[in-house]
Amino acid sequence: MAIKLNFIVVFLICCRYFTEVYSLVEFTNVQCESLDKDFALFDYCFLKSVNRSYKYVSLKVKLLKIPITKIKVSFALYKRVNGYLPFLYNMTLDACRFLKSPNPNPIALYFYSYFKEYSNINHTCPYNHDIVLDKMPYDKINNMVTKKLPFPEGNYLIEGHWIAYDIDRAITKFYWSLT
Repeated sequence: MAIKLNFIVVFLICCRYFTEVYSLVEFTNVQCESLDKDFALFDYCFLKSVNRSYKYVSLKVKLLKIPITKIKVSFALYKRVNGYLPFLYNMTLDACRFLKSPNPNPIALYFYSYFKEYSNINHTCPYNHDIVLDKMPYDKINNMVTKKLPFPEGNYLIEGHWIAYDIDRAITKFYWSLT
């Protein structure tokens, strides 16, 4: 009887050990496009791979018609299934109002606190300088997507439309995979 009990305990421990899943978020590409070249230009927009486990995104937008007092940002999440199809989130924020008093939306607040750390988007409107996102790694996004918001494995795209004065001015696309 003791042998059976020991065998069952060892079996359960082994099953728990071998069935634990560790997910990983990894940036695969970033694309930036200025739709109105008289309004804003991207100086650079790239994904840099330092080694196998550390990648970061950097981008710089040169604003040509400053100061900017009315900005909206529309974010959508897409999942790749025979092309990129809408998945879960599609939200539009009035960026000026959000920066004055952050929205209680936990997703928007989480991403804002994350981007604020690596960019100069940390004050309210008007914006009268270039926008810089400098060496933003994906370690905190990895924690959010794998632990706080369980996502299914696959390839994803976060697309952001940057709208100033109710005109679509730029598009940023962050491609990433969850394995």
